[in-house]
Formats: sequence, structure tokens, C-alpha cells
Amino acid sequence: MKIHGFNKTTLLDYPGHLAATIFLGGCNFRCPFCHNATLVLSPESQPTISEEELFTTLSKRQGLLEGVCITGGEPTLYPDLDLFLRKIKNLGYLIKLDTNGYNPSYLKNLIQLGLLDYVAMDIKNSKEKYGTTSGVSTLDTSKISESISLLISSDIDYEFRTTVVKEYHTIDDFRSIGAWIKGAKAYYLQAYKDSGDTLTTGLSSYSKSDLENFKEAVHPYVNSIGIRGMD
Repeated sequence: MKIHGFNKTTLLDYPGHLAATIFLGGCNFRCPFCHNATLVLSPESQPTISEEELFTTLSKRQGLLEGVCITGGEPTLYPDLDLFLRKIKNLGYLIKLDTNGYNPSYLKNLIQLGLLDYVAMDIKNSKEKYGTTSGVSTLDTSKISESISLLISSDIDYEFRTTVVKEYHTIDDFRSIGAWIKGAKAYYLQAYKDSGDTLTTGLSSYSKSDLENFKEAVHPYVNSIGIRGMD
């Protein structure tokens, strides 16, 4: 497993749990607003952390940490991810996976194997604008739909989330997203912030009042809706 980052302690990445976060490189999307551009485009240029070092640290922090977040990049690109997650599970940790949802069969397998406790899946935009927003013009939205249905019907905790960018999203998009994820447990609007390492420069964020309007547009469809990144 090519580990390109390791945050040993976080209160933000796994809701309700003290956790560590592991960053894996590479992605099958090219979202213009991606905040980990280098990790997506040229992960080989980034330093790596050995599995031995990682698991030594996780072993030492048993009893202190409750969970481990796996993010990227896109973790489901790794065919041996299940083996990696099993090692983490064997240490007694809860596991949260961040994913773009474009590999529903693998996601389903991880859930069936009992290797995931929480999934955070990005919803990039409405179906009509998914190719543009994901940076992949040939993207098959049926795979996104399959992952949405999988999570809504599953027994594990999950959330859907959208990074909101003024140049890519409108209130009509959020009405469409709401209908797409109808019945979901939780959905979050995440305010865009320029990390300094994005694929496209010059993008901008909406005001808090705009995000509140988008939230109201989704509200008829989803049980719980929140806004992040406006503090």
C-alpha cells in the first residue's frame, strides 16, 4: 500500500470519534476544485510512509484512538485495500472510508466483509453536470447511482457530501442532487476553500446565506443536512 500521508490524531475526519487519517495517492477523477492535486496527479512525487511504521504507530495508540480514516486520492483504486483494512480492523479500530463512489462493486464487497463502519461519499454535482465537475467527460453516472443506493440500503453509517463551488453549482443542481439521494441519512454542503494545491485556480466559494438556500433546496429529500467549512 502506498501511503502518502498520516495524520496521527484528528477530531474532524471521523464524526464523533478520535481518529487517525491515512492518505493514499492516485484518483480516477480530475475535479477542478480538488484540494489534494499533487496527490492525485503525481503521487509518485510525494514521500511515502511504510506500512511497518504506520502499524507500529497504530499499535501504540490502541486505547487512545477509536478509528482510522482512509482517504486520498481514491482508496478503492487499490485492489489490496481489503487486506490493508483487515490489518487495521485486527487492531480493534473503527474504519471510515472516503470515496467518490465510482467502484460500487468493490465498495459493496468491503461492506459485506465487515471492513467498513462509516462511508463518506462525494456527490460532485447533479447528474447532468457530473462529467464537467468530476473532470471526466465520459463518466458513467450509473455507477454513482449504484453506490448511492448501496449506502442508503446498507446498515452501516454513511454520509453524502458536496464541495460547493460557485463556478460549478447552482440551486437547481442541489434540487437535482436532493432527488437523487432521496431518503439519505445525512448530507453535507462543504464550502470550497482554496488549499493552494488545487487542479484549477481562480475558483470561488458561496456565502453562508447562499449555502443555507442550497440546504433548504435539499431539505425535502434528506433526513439530516449540515454545512461545513464556514467557521
